[in-house]
Parts: sequence; structure tokens; C-alpha cells
Amino acid sequence: MPHSLMDLDEAASYLHVSRANVRSMAVHGEIPCVEKGGEIFFYRGVLKAWASKRILGLRGKHLRDYHSRGILHHHDLSPRGAIIREITDPDFMEPHLPGRSKAAVVRAMTTLAERTGFLYDPEDLVQELHQRESLCSTGIEGGAALLHPRYHDPYMVEDSFLCVGRTGGAVPFGAPDGSLTDVFFLACCQDDRTHLHVLSRLCLVCHGTTLLADVRCAGTKDEMYEALIGAEASILEG
Repeated sequence: MPHSLMDLDEAASYLHVSRANVRSMAVHGEIPCVEKGGEIFFYRGVLKAWASKRILGLRGKHLRDYHSRGILHHHDLSPRGAIIREITDPDFMEPHLPGRSKAAVVRAMTTLAERTGFLYDPEDLVQELHQRESLCSTGIEGGAALLHPRYHDPYMVEDSFLCVGRTGGAVPFGAPDGSLTDVFFLACCQDDRTHLHVLSRLCLVCHGTTLLADVRCAGTKDEMYEALIGAEASILEG
């Protein structure tokens, strides 16, 4: 939640600086914080706003130093690299995704994204997904949707990841052919290059393999995962 409390260790990880530095800035009033029971805590939303303002004010060496603390995970983006296998996991699958409307599905997919452990602020993602959908639906032919936020950077997610969910009944999601949607992919990437590569690979496996039919037949998250990985492998072997 945007107003959830973070302790020193969580704030240090979020800002990519040492615990000692965060504590020092808090003690000297340089960073907004609250004290509870003798311990220092930070509101996530306030901390994010402070960090954004601080980054915008940095110049030269200080900006380069801060940026170097960000953890940008590099993935194999070569034509033969199994990018989907790299950024997903059986635990990122959900064969019983709740939701009977676009808003409900966006919320459910964000909850699934939290399962990865890579998402910094779920509420930010919900807003980003709705704003992206307001520009143009991510629904595609075949009853699937490729959800993703508008922007991609290492300060939104700890690492790039891909989640897949399947609803019990198809819902209207704005597909270009007017069909309903029941298979949802959520790709959150740390940079634009990775995002575009993942998106194109997803389109390939959705349109060029039996992935969507296989996902609909899967009864467990492990079966969904095997269908996804198998579909990518068939594309790479072709």
C-alpha cells in the first residue's frame, strides 16, 4: 500500500543505500520518517516522493553514483535466448484468478505480482496498469491480454518478471476482435529494451503455438508453467 510503513532495512533496500546512511539522514531530518517505540519507520508513499524529488535534483557525479546503486538485472535478449524462462516461475502462475471485470482482473493480477517478491509498490502498479489500459487495451485476439505498465525502470521492480493468470469465466477486456478474455499475462520489466523483447516473445507464443489452449487446459500452476516454457522452447527450436 502507498502508505504502508517500512523499517530501516526496507527503506535502505528501496533507496539502494546503506542502512547507516538512511538512519543518519532520518536522524538529521533530511528524510521524512516517524518514530514508533524508539524505532524509525518510513511511509512508503512519502519515501517514494522524497526519493523522486532527490533524484531530480541530482547532477553530475552524484547522479551517476546514485544510479549505480540501482540493481538493473540483465537478461539474455538474443533471438535464441529463453527470456520467458528467465523471468517467470511456477509460483508466478494462477489457474484460478478471481475477477469478473477489467478493474477486478487488474487488481487480481497485481496481487499475483506481489507473489514474485519483486514488486515495490502494488498501488503504483494498479494505477499504471489502468493508465496503460486507458490509452489502448492490451487485449489481443484469442482471448488473451498482455498487461504491462506504461513505464519500465529498476525503481519500480527489483527484477523483471512475468505472471500468468486464468479466470474461471471470460471477461470483456477490449480485445480488437470483440472477444472476451480469460488468459492474462502481466509483464513488468526494468527497462524498455527488455520490455519490448518480452512483449514480442509473448506475441509469438500466443499466436504461433498452442499456448492459450494449453493454459486453458492446465489444472495447476505447474502445468501452466510447463505450457508456457514449452511454448517458448518450440518457438526457439523452430
